[in-house]
Amino acid sequence: MRHVIGIVGAIGLAAAMFFAASFGYLRLLRIPGGSIPVVNGSAATLPAGGGSLLHDTSVLWAFAAVAGTLLIAGIFIAVRQVSPLAAGLPGLVAVAWTVAYGFNVQRAVHYIPLRGDTFGTGFEALLANGILAGAGLALVVPLFIPSRWRGQRRYLPQAAVAGGDLAEAPTQTMDPTSLALAGNDEFPAVTPYPGTQGPAQ
Repeated sequence: MRHVIGIVGAIGLAAAMFFAASFGYLRLLRIPGGSIPVVNGSAATLPAGGGSLLHDTSVLWAFAAVAGTLLIAGIFIAVRQVSPLAAGLPGLVAVAWTVAYGFNVQRAVHYIPLRGDTFGTGFEALLANGILAGAGLALVVPLFIPSRWRGQRRYLPQAAVAGGDLAEAPTQTMDPTSLALAGNDEFPAVTPYPGTQGPAQ
């Protein structure tokens, strides 16, 4: 059941990568009021003229989209209780798409959905700039951790298994010597050697 939920989470993460991250990344590349920064350039070549971007709503929404996707991916990677499929499946797709892009750029770009829309253009930018490859390599890491494939086992105390309250279960201490001398139905009581005394009563 955990892995089935992981597959559902993988679909959600893949959708977030394609829609939210692609949209946000493309918006951040095309910051209004500025162009691509130039090294040692003047303030006019910097986004917002070198001023603050915190008052630009479109920039904040774009940053929130990218940061939200990264947060979900980080949770899927780090939390042990989450199935490795949740992060691994989108990671495999990202790595495979990057490999296909390396062998044949035109074919890899051709299969990007919604190429004429913002989402497809942003996804193409993630692919071309190598960001999709880096994200994919990070996402496939849980697939190679054996402990992530095993469910977490919970060991309950014997009193709890029997239906009793652990807090109310009495604790008794017995002398090993008296236990051996007392005997039971299967093993008879042990007779002390002559000259020895049994446990103190």
